[in-house]
Amino acid sequence: MSLTWGTVSVWWVPACIVLGFLYAWFMYRKPVQLVKGMRYTLFAFRALVVSFLALLLVSPLVRSTSYLPQKPVVLIAQDNSESIKFFSKSKDLGLSVNGLARLKAELGNDYEVHDFAFDKDLHDGLTRTFQGKQTDISAALQQLNERFVNRNIGALVLATDGLYNLGTDPTYEARNIKTSIYTIALGDTIPRRDLLISNVNYNKTAFLGNDFEVEILAEAYQSAGEHMRLSITQDGRQVYAQNIAITSAAFKKIIPVKLNADKKGIRKFTINLAPVKNELSVQNNTETIYIDVLDARQKILLLYDGPHPDLAVIKQGIESNKNFEVKTSLLSDIASVKPGDYSMAILYQLSAGSYSKLQYLLQSKTPLWHIAGTQTNLSAVNAAQKAVKVTSNSQEVQETFAQPVSSFSAFTLTDSTLNKLSKLPPLLAAFGNYEVLGTASVLLKQKIGSVETPYPLLAFNDEGGRKSAVLTGEGIWRWQLAEYREFGNHHAVEELLSQTVQYLTANTNRQRFRVYASKNVFDEGENVLLNAELYNDALELINTPDVKINLKSQSGKNYSFLFTRSGQSYQLNAGTLPIGEYTYTATTSNGKKAFTANGQITVKQLNLETRQSTANHQLLRNMAAQSGGQMLLPSQISKLADLIRKNENIKTVVYEDKRYSDLIDVEWFFVLILLLLSAEWFLRKREGEI
Repeated sequence: MSLTWGTVSVWWVPACIVLGFLYAWFMYRKPVQLVKGMRYTLFAFRALVVSFLALLLVSPLVRSTSYLPQKPVVLIAQDNSESIKFFSKSKDLGLSVNGLARLKAELGNDYEVHDFAFDKDLHDGLTRTFQGKQTDISAALQQLNERFVNRNIGALVLATDGLYNLGTDPTYEARNIKTSIYTIALGDTIPRRDLLISNVNYNKTAFLGNDFEVEILAEAYQSAGEHMRLSITQDGRQVYAQNIAITSAAFKKIIPVKLNADKKGIRKFTINLAPVKNELSVQNNTETIYIDVLDARQKILLLYDGPHPDLAVIKQGIESNKNFEVKTSLLSDIASVKPGDYSMAILYQLSAGSYSKLQYLLQSKTPLWHIAGTQTNLSAVNAAQKAVKVTSNSQEVQETFAQPVSSFSAFTLTDSTLNKLSKLPPLLAAFGNYEVLGTASVLLKQKIGSVETPYPLLAFNDEGGRKSAVLTGEGIWRWQLAEYREFGNHHAVEELLSQTVQYLTANTNRQRFRVYASKNVFDEGENVLLNAELYNDALELINTPDVKINLKSQSGKNYSFLFTRSGQSYQLNAGTLPIGEYTYTATTSNGKKAFTANGQITVKQLNLETRQSTANHQLLRNMAAQSGGQMLLPSQISKLADLIRKNENIKTVVYEDKRYSDLIDVEWFFVLILLLLSAEWFLRKREGEI
């Protein structure tokens, strides 16, 4: 601990001492009854006290320094995917599991060891089960780096076979971890006799009566001279078969197959390669896909007064959902269009005169989406819908960013889309006041500059059985360009447009009770999400009564749930369900009326972990080399503790912590002054000077 003066001159110290001596001299210069020794003692006490008090007024800083040692952190990340269990030798698997478990004890108290297991997510602790259905090595490295940021990471031990089916190349993420990476090479790099379906490309939707193509990538290893028998069944009935000659030891072939959508609904297609003798694994010989066969596309009418780059983006985004087909038309050509043929209409920046020509459409039950902008007649928009009212007395426009509303519950956008929307460039909206009317709900609010406002940017309304939406700004084309520049895709814009149209067109015939899943086919291990809507006699959305649902598997097992209320509707997270096809029956009642809704969903098996059987040790070797680490085989794990100890870059780091405080904050300084004053008073009292 030491004094530091900062902006105060050090010459104040002798001044404080001189002041103390002068004060003591004036007080004890004419002693009456004090002996010489006592006089000098009391003089010293008084001089010190006054000097210390004067020093407090000068207020120098007290600097204290402490040293905090931080042990090197050793991170262990173990691959928990099924490919480890399927394609690693049992001896190597046992060595790796036991070796990693012992490593913590071998490193002793000199290191801080944390162990994890990963598949598509990162989990605390090691594993012996290897049940992960997907593998994302890059995400695991990223999460470890974020969790231990600013820590003294000495080494990362990564035990994996180098195979991943999610995320990016882990080599790039490994560069962000500034430490030595020791990789444990699991799996087998020697190709063994095996047939497999490594990939299937297909559209998830098809239209009734049409042909559609499925592209199959089939591979065969160490099977030259054999024939692979490819067969496809639809709901258990064979619809395709082909024999393919295997001409090399590492054989790959893309096989295009044309199938027919002859039945409406979710159709199950099973693609199979007949096994050959002594094959390594038959689990990767089969792949199941599901095709949603639709009766016909819903038609959407997009009306406008003049050309605008937003129009192409809107059409492209909506048609990214194969359920919809968009017809664009100038309002001047409306005579050639039959609005009754369309499930919904989008009115893009129309003038007052254009709105007057659409009275038959405005008075119908057709869902409408009004999109306003710098050329829109706001009075006409206000009169045509009851979701948003815009008051503007000038021709000025303002830039407004999208601000997602977390409480919106009419439909759900992914977290990724909501995050992207908040970062996209601003739209152009009229300068004025915006008001949300009646029971309208807002998905996006306006953010002007850095100010979050209550003004609606995208709002929805459901009144009297008719759904409508209002977007109060133009410039969606900027969103599309910015998203592609930042993320390399248009997923957020497409999801927003598609989900908006899907919500507006859903149940246009207005069933009183409707239950629908967030999607028809769920992956194994994915939470099953369902929604429900109930309408009263006035076709107003309500959620007072309870809604029960029973899901029944093909084997006859029942799963019963009770929906939870969300906003004005219902939602259910049924969690994960076993693989298979399910039918569901939901029931509720309103007054004396009982309602029932039926449907079906499918939980499909994930075979991603069985598609690759040959480990990628070159990836592990590269990651270790670029970080200054080393790749080890399972039989070499016992050497790992010594390698870490001998690595000169893995050391305990001592952090110097300097703290500054005012002298007045030092408690012992006041104790010293109090002791000096007390001692002086006691001696003066004893000598009769008080």
